[in-house]
Amino acid sequence: MLGFSSGLPLALVGHTLTAWMTDAGVDLKTVGFFTAVMLPYSIKFLWAPLVDIVRLPFLDRRRSWALVFQVLLVIAIVTMASIGPSKSRVALAACALTIAFLAASQDIVLDAYRTDILAPDERAAGTATFVTGYRIGMLASGSLALVLADIFPWPVVYGSMAGLISIGIIAILLAPSPPAVTPIRSLEEAVTAPFRNFFSRSGAILALVFLMLYKLGDAFAGALTTRFFKETGFTNTELGTFHSGVGLFATIAGAFLAGWLQPLLGERKSLLIFGSLQALTNVFFVILAITGKSLPLLISAVIFDNIAAGLGSAALMVFQMSLCEARFSATQFALFSAISSVGARVLGGFSGVMAQSLGWPLFFGVTILIAVPGILLILVLPRSLAEPGNGESAR
Repeated sequence: MLGFSSGLPLALVGHTLTAWMTDAGVDLKTVGFFTAVMLPYSIKFLWAPLVDIVRLPFLDRRRSWALVFQVLLVIAIVTMASIGPSKSRVALAACALTIAFLAASQDIVLDAYRTDILAPDERAAGTATFVTGYRIGMLASGSLALVLADIFPWPVVYGSMAGLISIGIIAILLAPSPPAVTPIRSLEEAVTAPFRNFFSRSGAILALVFLMLYKLGDAFAGALTTRFFKETGFTNTELGTFHSGVGLFATIAGAFLAGWLQPLLGERKSLLIFGSLQALTNVFFVILAITGKSLPLLISAVIFDNIAAGLGSAALMVFQMSLCEARFSATQFALFSAISSVGARVLGGFSGVMAQSLGWPLFFGVTILIAVPGILLILVLPRSLAEPGNGESAR
């Protein structure tokens, strides 16, 4: 339920908002500028220390903040529904930016809550469950909202999406409190102590490099798969059915498979095996690029690639949780999450240049090699990286 609440707002300021603006006749240039409202998701670690230090006078330090952000999200989404693209573009942009900020802040709290509440041997299954809820939330505010928009006016659609946030509100009221920790005494401690805590560990820099590289090959390939499929000759219907629809359920299956396998394999073996599978599934794209359009190959590529992505993402999230100290879990998890996306955002922009110069078969072959450094780093990461009390769940 909390995963659902976390995933729901994303499309409301992304693809679904783009569809509403397009229907309202907003020009392409303005629609393009609206992508900037997603910025809070990338810089949320900047205000994460406030969530660690400021304690509200009800519930506990995690659930109280989650409840505040969820209630404010309802208000902001209803406000957006009442404004719409036809009244004021500036007001709509401000509203969308507010929703993105509140959603990113909710993610900070829920990531920290999940880190605090789950025992080491529960993290893989807990992460899989959260990811499933997240994907269903994205599906509700994406595909479901678009279907509803063909039946009801857009303000009604956005109002109904605001109502669905109540699922997260109910969940946070029913959820147990995380274990008590020693209070943080000052803002200076909230800002600096999480970094001192992490960088005092042997191999801390190596861990950050690993976080940047682990999903890099997958990110390079994933950035251009839709363009590749289109150039290979697949129709929008085929892509919508298999690339988006089947891919979504394959990712969920991968996350649940990780929840079952990770406790059996242990944290490091899971990272190694799942990371290797994540890279090797790009072989399907190489074959497809060589042989040309083939629906069975497309289905195989989408299923195996998304299962592997689900496995790898779940393993990486569990590893990030093991690095967090309970007092600073909001700040540290937000930082680790940002670091793990830096490589894809900074270097992933070169994927188009690579594909244009190398051609599709060689490009996807190179994405396999790009994944190798991140996989090899797993072999040299010190076991002492895990924060005492948050240690690895197995061998």
